[in-house]
Amino acid sequence: MRLTRTRRLGLAAIVAVALSLFGLAPAASAADPAAELSFSTDAATTTPGGAVNLSMTIKNNQTYDIWFIYQTIDPTWLTTQRPDLKYSFAGCSLETAAGAVPCSGVGPADLGGNYGTTIPPGQSRTVTLTLQVAADSGCNGNIGFYSYFYAEFSDSTSISGGPVYTPETRVLCA
Repeated sequence: MRLTRTRRLGLAAIVAVALSLFGLAPAASAADPAAELSFSTDAATTTPGGAVNLSMTIKNNQTYDIWFIYQTIDPTWLTTQRPDLKYSFAGCSLETAAGAVPCSGVGPADLGGNYGTTIPPGQSRTVTLTLQVAADSGCNGNIGFYSYFYAEFSDSTSISGGPVYTPETRVLCA
């Protein structure tokens, strides 16, 4: 019985190699997701009492408009394990063609409305949250977040994604 199973596996391997040599095997493709969420910060470190700007950009890779976005942002497990790290989101702004405008929904709330109105195909929107570290915060720890999102398109399709992780901010003592 083992000999038969080994022969079958060997035959399957030979067929797979032959197909790949002749270009007949299905190719693995990394198609763009319908929407991408990415994060960046303006500084990798800060001190107690300091602030860091955390920018979130969602890009529409679909051929239809994004009509609705729901997004969460929560601290990573390692961040929650350091109760001495004290921080909060102190501000929110949306980048527009006319400049930055204030937005709402700061914190682990519905951040989707902050991206403004419809996002056309191929375009992106960036929201910047200001992460304020308390003056009495502990030091030598990292503050990081993760996010899940859900987006609906004008063709009635939807996607969800995540977790997407932010860069970590290191809180240093001077």
